[in-house]
Amino acid sequence: MIIDTIIFDFGDIFINLDKPKVEEELRKIGLTEWTNTLNELNHQYEIGKISENKFLKGFQKQIPAVEIDVIKKAWNSVLADFPIYRLEFLEELTSKYRLFLLSNTDFTHIEEVKRKVGSEFHNRFLNCFEKVYYSFEMGMRKPDESIYQFVIENHQLNPKKTLFVDDKKENTDAAKKTGLLVWNLQVGKEDVIELQSFLNNNLW
Repeated sequence: MIIDTIIFDFGDIFINLDKPKVEEELRKIGLTEWTNTLNELNHQYEIGKISENKFLKGFQKQIPAVEIDVIKKAWNSVLADFPIYRLEFLEELTSKYRLFLLSNTDFTHIEEVKRKVGSEFHNRFLNCFEKVYYSFEMGMRKPDESIYQFVIENHQLNPKKTLFVDDKKENTDAAKKTGLLVWNLQVGKEDVIELQSFLNNNLW
């Protein structure tokens, strides 16, 4: 079966994430533990159910002595570098495949990505995709099967000819249930630019 479409995740696929860094920065400003309340707050923000202000103020309730801007900076510290070689690789793929982006993310992080990489880089990235899907704009998130089904149906994709690339196994497992082919990319061991090697080794 020949693949004609690829759906990519964003974090740790194209832009590197520094998860220990954000935990460290939040501890520095006084957050002692990641509570169920914060987990639900993050979930609601990631699917666009609450505003940036309500999200940050929810954090501030846990660390009331800290200014909103300081909390926002700590929250954004998870975003590391976006290597140019990955963007160039992605641009090469545009002539071979239909490309989509499907990311669990929030407004704060996307605005910070734009600032970090600059408008020219960011526009080059967006222009690689037929459509960019962010969870906070969609009102749903991975690994809900409905999010994959939405993309498949919205673009009349053939799941048997569509590869979904994500670093989280729970997300690729859910995608597989909808019939999509998957690559559960192992961060630190694999890089998205090894796509052709992965395809050569997985003929399905």
